[in-house]
Amino acid sequence: MELEKQLQSKETRELARAILRLRNEEEALMFFRDLFTLEELADASRRWAVARMLEKKMTFDEIERKTGMSSATIARVNYWIHHGMGGYKLMLKRCS
Repeated sequence: MELEKQLQSKETRELARAILRLRNEEEALMFFRDLFTLEELADASRRWAVARMLEKKMTFDEIERKTGMSSATIARVNYWIHHGMGGYKLMLKRCS
């Protein structure tokens, strides 16, 4: 429940609105670099890469070898693709 409250918090909604105001990839990269540590940005980027590989029906072993992500992380991304709020599915569809 606490996590759901955080998702609906004023701060989280303001962040979502700020992201929606980015005009291009360069602005997004500038904002992400300022917002995230390099490690946080790399982790988020790898999770997105994992989602795209899962969409292409790659196996966990293939994804693990290609990305260096643990099978637990791959399973977590897979879980959220199928049981989350639909964000991964929405963006996978839009980016395909």
